[in-house]
Amino acid sequence: MEFLQSFSGPTLYLIIFFAKIIEVTIMTLRVVYINKGEKLIGAFLAFFEVFIWLIVVSSVLTNITEDPMKILVYCSAFALGNYLGVIIENKLAVGLSSLQAIVPDEDGERIAKLLRESNFGVTIIEGKGIQDLRKDVLIVMLKRKRIKEAIKIINTQIPDALITINDVKNLRGGYIKK
Repeated sequence: MEFLQSFSGPTLYLIIFFAKIIEVTIMTLRVVYINKGEKLIGAFLAFFEVFIWLIVVSSVLTNITEDPMKILVYCSAFALGNYLGVIIENKLAVGLSSLQAIVPDEDGERIAKLLRESNFGVTIIEGKGIQDLRKDVLIVMLKRKRIKEAIKIINTQIPDALITINDVKNLRGGYIKK
């Protein structure tokens, strides 16, 4: 891009730095959306990602041996863009998750009721722990944005409950609707 060739020194470094941060942040979000099956959003983000990438790379590669500072700026922005992309993705909390909580069987129904009162769908499975102690396994399919809320409900009742969380790519049927 011709217009970037008119810049040099600190101004060019700032343009490279912020453009690369934006590009890598978009890239991180694109990968997440594609992994969640959101092909259209992923393709839309890919267009802008590559557009910015072409502009930035062409400006970095121009006279790179005379101005190696561009390499450091580019690499630093790449790292920061990844970091910011993950932070933004965690705030957006795209997609669905499966939460499993293993609780003593005498507490399972009570906790399931509390979760259901907060509009969570809960399935209870009977299980056995060490020394044949009876346990209830609560399975909750939920939007990622609600994970903290569900954990809080469970932990206020049983602070040491074993809780695992897994991403869900596809979901059909059940209580929660995508």
